[in-house]
Amino acid sequence: PFRGLERFGVSFLSRFEGSQLPSSVLRSITLVDTPGILSGEKQRVNRGYDFTKVVAWFADRADMIILLFDAHKLDISDELKATIDVLKGHEDKIRCILNKADEINRQQLMRVYGALLWSLGKTIDSPEVLRVYTGSFWSEPLKNMDNSELFEQEEGDLMRDLAILPRQSAVRKINELVKRIRKVKTLAYIIGHLKSQMPTVMGKEKKQQKLIADMPNVFRTIMKKHNLPPGDFPDINKFTEKLKECKFSEFKSLKLDEIQLLEDCLTNHLPRLMEELPSEKDSPESLKAKLGEATGAVVPLPTRGAKFGKADPMTAASNPFGAAEEEDEYWALEESAGRLRDSFEALQPVGGFLSPQKAKQVLVKTGLQKEQLRQIWNLSDIDRDGYFDHHEYVVAMFLCDAVIQKGRPIPAE
Repeated sequence: PFRGLERFGVSFLSRFEGSQLPSSVLRSITLVDTPGILSGEKQRVNRGYDFTKVVAWFADRADMIILLFDAHKLDISDELKATIDVLKGHEDKIRCILNKADEINRQQLMRVYGALLWSLGKTIDSPEVLRVYTGSFWSEPLKNMDNSELFEQEEGDLMRDLAILPRQSAVRKINELVKRIRKVKTLAYIIGHLKSQMPTVMGKEKKQQKLIADMPNVFRTIMKKHNLPPGDFPDINKFTEKLKECKFSEFKSLKLDEIQLLEDCLTNHLPRLMEELPSEKDSPESLKAKLGEATGAVVPLPTRGAKFGKADPMTAASNPFGAAEEEDEYWALEESAGRLRDSFEALQPVGGFLSPQKAKQVLVKTGLQKEQLRQIWNLSDIDRDGYFDHHEYVVAMFLCDAVIQKGRPIPAE
């Protein structure tokens, strides 16, 4: 998928790195991170490649574009502004993150949030306000608990938007296809019109220059004649520069039968394709037929309880075997991770997590008593979210094996 990056040269490719991880989340999502945006004197340093063009290449192919800002650093440098400018046309993909917001109090956060929206409003040419996720997006506890509830909700919204990206990707691809078809149709009308205006024998160059100079009127004529929206037309300045390198007399004549094929695709084929995708109008039966086994799966949105000051297991209702009698902490175990990887993946975790129901079924099959399973769950569910990731699953299975096969008592911590 990254072969198209060859056009940016060896200087870029030598800096382009990738990594693979055995995570079920990454089966449907690829994360692309850019180097830090330069500011101040560093903006004058040459990267060795055109950074904004690389960003534009990825923006054309991305389903979501996230701009990160620190709460104590909201200034938009010249390079960041140039980067945002190349994202024009992708405003629906852009989301913003106001990170490290736990380092300021509630009153300061209101001012910082307003300042960020004001700066973005001056930079991004869009009448709609961008979605801004506010919080502290790492696993460490918050430094300031004034807005912990807000940060927890914001993090949940972000994780939910990321989780549904794979399903939205199909719709976005169809929308991109529609855009391309409409632009191709408009371009065909333009080329056909320019070809029809050319003389057959003499004065071809003079006529071509006249048409190029009169391109705004050419666009208006085609727009009215074929009832085309202005948004489907190319940028007139860039298009005019490209036309100077062409010979209008060598253009192909417009073929209405091929235009009709494009119309049929827009009016018949693509709507039928859209009907095959999940939608809110689907009944449970039709949704299950479209999605298969994934229909009943709820996208887990686990959070680290300790991060938001909710690490007390006595008040947590996430354990299906009941509340614990004593406070249990993290049981660190990595030796069995590789051995249990296949069995964990065989359970088909959603987003890298086993649901409470599926995890409970696995533990119940061990035949241990309910009180033992309650203790094992409390030791395994490290973040008290009710879901098992791979590491938590490894802890739970290790403890079960220790009790069943070796007769060991369940440790207190």
